[in-house]
Amino acid sequence: MNLDLSVFERFAVTYKPGDIIFCEYEPGDSFYLIQSGKVKIVKIFGNIEKTVDILHPGEFFGEMALLEEAPRSATIIADDHCKLLEFNKANFEILMKGNPQMALKLLRLFTKRIFDQKRRFMILTLDDLDAKIMDVFIMLYEIGNYISEDVESSGKVVYSHSIDDIAHWAGISPDECQPVLNNFSIQRKIELDHDKIIVKNINEFRRQVDSKRRRQESVEE
Repeated sequence: MNLDLSVFERFAVTYKPGDIIFCEYEPGDSFYLIQSGKVKIVKIFGNIEKTVDILHPGEFFGEMALLEEAPRSATIIADDHCKLLEFNKANFEILMKGNPQMALKLLRLFTKRIFDQKRRFMILTLDDLDAKIMDVFIMLYEIGNYISEDVESSGKVVYSHSIDDIAHWAGISPDECQPVLNNFSIQRKIELDHDKIIVKNINEFRRQVDSKRRRQESVEE
């Protein structure tokens, strides 16, 4: 995100590693843009705390509290020494009025971010590990994050992602992810190469995930 935010230096706040910036479910009226350092997004699933993402300089978080006046959807923890710009409704209006082009870029990023978060949580709420990993490949295909595809004739999609990447998006450890991918490979659903993963039929993955999601929803009802 190439935005010159130096004029908003007065809104800067700093955190030390391990500092909690805000907690899941608490009310909020501000969002943050990372100038330096990293933060991790943590959610509780049942009694298990999981890190679902790591955000880097140039990324932002907490925007839903500003846009929808909604409770915080996750806990945010400083992963190292962080410098953030904190925007509440009042100074966000200053941003909007003082630099409309910057505000437009931020609003476009908000829109994409909201979609990305909702799509990511769809993956995390699946209780079937196979479906969770399949859905990661579906999401990456949906957002165009792949090397090549031949979906129309064969359903094949080629990805340049590592096992660690897939595990990260699925909200699991690489040690949990590796056996599932090995099993997919044995079943000839995917091919594992040293620098890429080939899904043989993304449409079949989509069919299986949709079926498992419907079954899960029916049980929860």
